[in-house]
Amino acid sequence: MAKIFRIEGLVLKSKKEPMFFRKEYKALKEEHALEKLYSDFGGLYKVKRSRIKILKIEEISPEEVTDRVLRALV
Repeated sequence: MAKIFRIEGLVLKSKKEPMFFRKEYKALKEEHALEKLYSDFGGLYKVKRSRIKILKIEEISPEEVTDRVLRALV
């Protein structure tokens, strides 16, 4: 059964302040959620994996989900 993970971190941009992010993903394992995050940021924002610093990964309950699309799925 799939779990829901919340990932918090920073995107390190050159010569600018780091950008904070908080994303939620539905995945079987923590590693799968992390891989999806790297894929999304690389595709949408052209950010390399080495420029993404992960601060915290936690499994959350369906009641704690804040993402509207993900909330509709659970």
